[in-house]
Amino acid sequence: MMQSKPSPIIHDLVLIGGGYSHAITLKLWGMNPIPGVRLTLITDTSHTPYSGMLPGYLAGFYSFDDIHIDLRRLARFSQAQLYLDQAINLDLINNKVICDNYPPVDFDYLSINIGSTPETVNIPGASQYAITAKPISRFLTVWNALIEMVINEPHQQYSISIVGGGAGGVELALNIHSRLTRILQKYNQSLSNIKIYLFHPGEILLNSHNYWVSKRSKIVLQQKKIQLFLNERVIKVISNNSNSYRVYCDTGLAVDCNFVFWVTQASAPSWIKDSGLKTDNKGFIIVNNNLQSISHANIFAAGDIATIQNTSYPKAGVFAVRQGKPLFKNLQKIILEEPLISYQPQKYFLSLIGTGDKRAIASWGHLGWESSILWYWKNYIDRQFMQQFQKISSMNKNQIITIDSLDLKTNAKNLIPCAGCGSKVGYSILDKVLNRLEIKQNNDILVGLNNPDDAAIIILKNQNLLVQTIDFFPSIINDPFIFGQITSNHCLSDIFAMGATPHSVLAIVTLPYGLENKLEESLYQLLSGVIKILNQSQVVLIGGHTIESSELALGLSCNGFISSSNLLKKSGMNSGDQLILTKGIGTGTLFAADMNYQAKGRWIDNAVESMLLSNQQAAKIFLEFEATACTDVTGFGLLGHLVEMIKASKISVSLDLENIIILEGALQTTKQGITSSLYLQNLQTSNYILNREEVKKKNKFPLLFDPQTSGGLLASIPSNKADTCLLKLIQSGFKDSCIIGKVLEKNVAVAQPFIIIN
Repeated sequence: MMQSKPSPIIHDLVLIGGGYSHAITLKLWGMNPIPGVRLTLITDTSHTPYSGMLPGYLAGFYSFDDIHIDLRRLARFSQAQLYLDQAINLDLINNKVICDNYPPVDFDYLSINIGSTPETVNIPGASQYAITAKPISRFLTVWNALIEMVINEPHQQYSISIVGGGAGGVELALNIHSRLTRILQKYNQSLSNIKIYLFHPGEILLNSHNYWVSKRSKIVLQQKKIQLFLNERVIKVISNNSNSYRVYCDTGLAVDCNFVFWVTQASAPSWIKDSGLKTDNKGFIIVNNNLQSISHANIFAAGDIATIQNTSYPKAGVFAVRQGKPLFKNLQKIILEEPLISYQPQKYFLSLIGTGDKRAIASWGHLGWESSILWYWKNYIDRQFMQQFQKISSMNKNQIITIDSLDLKTNAKNLIPCAGCGSKVGYSILDKVLNRLEIKQNNDILVGLNNPDDAAIIILKNQNLLVQTIDFFPSIINDPFIFGQITSNHCLSDIFAMGATPHSVLAIVTLPYGLENKLEESLYQLLSGVIKILNQSQVVLIGGHTIESSELALGLSCNGFISSSNLLKKSGMNSGDQLILTKGIGTGTLFAADMNYQAKGRWIDNAVESMLLSNQQAAKIFLEFEATACTDVTGFGLLGHLVEMIKASKISVSLDLENIIILEGALQTTKQGITSSLYLQNLQTSNYILNREEVKKKNKFPLLFDPQTSGGLLASIPSNKADTCLLKLIQSGFKDSCIIGKVLEKNVAVAQPFIIIN
């Protein structure tokens, strides 16, 4: 029975920003998708911090994962493309989002939920020296650096200025005070080492709250010995030196400090107004009660970036949360050509201000209250909100695979088919098939199937050598622009591993079914990624072939040239050589976990960063330091490719397992038994490990068989050059480079080469 084709792509719905409204929309969309709609999320970060829990994080009550919504996981769940980039403008004539680094992105329908930032534009020095509370990701980078400074040097004095006496500024001051004083107490240091200043232009704090809440907040701040500067409008910030600033106020007051945090009225990025959308006088998008732009019916906005026409309410996260569900419904309704629903912001909302000591001040209209009960209530509400995003999981879990699980017939059915190089056919299958075939030989083939290597080498008439290779696999990531770059790096890596200079490539592409303009958009994004890498390597795309299919896939047939004097092969390792690996390993298990909703977004971010690193410069460095053999680590895993090298060189090696760099998160996912579908076949190369029974229980051991996509280079370097070679690799950007072992003395009495793991 033939399977039906997946629904062709008909509409493009693009979400700009990973705010709460969009996070809720992604969750609901994953539960109720519309066939034929391609969903794309454009965001400059893969984790959205929940501002309601930020003060608790500053106080040390929550972890990073507690307060962050993992947008990669949500995008996977909703089958959305995830573009990690910043929107910088809109082309409303051609319906395109203009991005900072990506090619323009087409949309039929658009939703914007990018939040706001504190306004600094009119204050000299503020945008240069002050750290705004939003975007929170940048603020947290500075905050974590501050924490490290205080922990490492608690005896030093630190002063912090906070500009803004609204709820955000008050809560920030109280929770910063709580965390830093606990650190000083831990190291028996004087609490006077920390000074916190709060600047506010008004006579009373928390202007938008009732009098009791304002008064009580002032009392709590004074009890914590936080210095209040009321009726002080900050007019300038200057730098005294690299770690000291001076805050000037309109009264003539000047205060020196080490950090300036800015928590004032919200502002919108200038590109929103410049794009042509109808905005209010502060640059926020004006929408109707359907959350629909009043100037462009196919564009929606929610959260801080939106202002509902003829309605007044503060810029607060509670409204973005409440707008999530109606936004989702209206995005679906406009696509389905159904009547939209109305959203009305609530007149009163509960505000809970944490005081840094697991107590909170409640504000509701004219009512106020302070209690530890309120903090625990707030904690419960916040955790309940976050759980809806943290409990996304797959119905299909990978079976835990151990080193003894070699029964492929039993275990293969339990593995989820993987993308990337983990989807290739295993080494043992290839070897068996090639042995069954009668393949003609040709004297012009220097390296081919008779002595396989990373690429084939053909002797040309002028005695130059032509290097050829091909790779092809389905997308490992739902981002065609990044996938194009990763695949290009992966395919060119075989050329680099031979020491060759790439010349040109042919591309073969499968595109998901869709309307003509949707196919065009997919191909444009994909090939834009390919061209970016080819241009960096001075390689030319000379042709190719495309077909429609159920999923996105890409392959490149690459060729290059080399002289025999620079030729690197898998054979050639000499006794005493040191083994250097240029990248960390673990992409196979990480992306298998990602498919299974078990990976954290930052793990995938880190893996993508590694895969986007070209091996071209590493190959040049290996040639400079007279590498004796080289290969790239891809689908057969580190051990599989090392086995190819020892067999070709007819020599044994010693491997230092603990020296091997593991990509963040890969140890956790392998401990959960999450493996790529190629893992079991790769596991068979463990027969070459002489002391397998002794080392197979070590944590890093399973990762030796993990298939890599766009992995690093593995080379043998003469012992007297290895340390200098490693240093140059690290200085050239290959930060995970490491010496992982050495080549042993030849022993003619040994039947086959082997590997010893230390």
